[in-house]
Amino acid sequence: MKRVVITGMGAITPIGNNWVSVSEKLKAQTSGIRKMDDWGKYKGLNTQLAAPADFSRPLHYSRKQVRGMGRVAMLATYATELALQEAGLLEDPVLKSGRVGIAYGSSSGGFDGLIDFTKMLLNYDKGSLDATSYIRMMGHTCPVNIGLHFGVTGRIIPTSSACTSSSQAIGYAYETIKHGIQTVMIAGGSDELSPSQPAIFDTLFATSLRNDEPHLTPRPFDKDRDGLVIGEGGATFILEDRDYALGRGAPIYAEVVGFGTNSDGLHVTKPDCDSMQIAMKLALQDAALEAKAIGYVSAHGTATELGDIAESHATAAVLGQDTPISAMKSYTGHTLGACGSIEAWAAINMMNEGWFHPTINLDGLDPRCAELDYIRHAVRLLECEYIMSNNFAFGGINTSLIFKRCPS
Repeated sequence: MKRVVITGMGAITPIGNNWVSVSEKLKAQTSGIRKMDDWGKYKGLNTQLAAPADFSRPLHYSRKQVRGMGRVAMLATYATELALQEAGLLEDPVLKSGRVGIAYGSSSGGFDGLIDFTKMLLNYDKGSLDATSYIRMMGHTCPVNIGLHFGVTGRIIPTSSACTSSSQAIGYAYETIKHGIQTVMIAGGSDELSPSQPAIFDTLFATSLRNDEPHLTPRPFDKDRDGLVIGEGGATFILEDRDYALGRGAPIYAEVVGFGTNSDGLHVTKPDCDSMQIAMKLALQDAALEAKAIGYVSAHGTATELGDIAESHATAAVLGQDTPISAMKSYTGHTLGACGSIEAWAAINMMNEGWFHPTINLDGLDPRCAELDYIRHAVRLLECEYIMSNNFAFGGINTSLIFKRCPS
């Protein structure tokens, strides 16, 4: 079996598009949530909160290059460019050698392409469509556009599993290299912001309605939580066979040592504590680690009642009450298909720097949540060798990733 390391990472988030700016926000406990005044025009949409990313078409991308990209694919492609650059592989011939593949996910394709087809169906007129409408809308638009943009000729693994889209992608990329199928994998996920996304959760009474207090929400694990907030962004990892990475003198940010994924098989939207536990145990088993080895947990932490309670009890059952845990969604909102990669990216950077962000707005723990070592109110200085990043999605899909700190 091959060992798998991370040699490059790039991210676009609601609180910054590089680690320097994001770490400043995390340390200052500054949220990216804001009121979307324009959303007031949507009748029946109760929430007006979101966490948009500060992102537009990169100036060096020509219109021809992006004509098949909706915003979701553009987020993915640019995050990948940042990661390839960090890994020293941008424009490297290996990208076109067949030894590099892509595992990438999003909750859906681009909304602009979807709108084109919706107009056709509503107006009985094909005039809203062009040659790129489907390419922008299709569910695997992100990995396809990444492959086209960088000339990648290896295998493509599209992952579209809602909130676990990018964590599944990282896990499947890790397994692909581990078993010697590819030498390098581009992995991650992205999602763009649309009012249709909070509308989904609005119908489930799961969105935050603190429209005039965006800095006070979401509130993962807090007794006064009132729901989630949707965000957007993307993050890409470059995973490599460790021997190949060492041979070319690549920077190594962490090693991927464990991955577990499963499905509840019970309910589309109701999380299952027992199944969450199994995913974490599978990751520990894959990493050949005991639970006490995990020094920090990046929680899924959506700030929904059922989700917070189930996740906290699953974490306590597997790891005990003493493992530090915090939720990045308190800063970025729920970035859906991007959340697993964005949260893992932040967790790895923090592990390498020896500190971890608190969960903001966690002022009063919900007594129905398990007793855990929740990081609150201030940054926690902490040296640890292994961290776990967990995500749980609609459809009962669960993922758990374990990363190992590499010697500097």
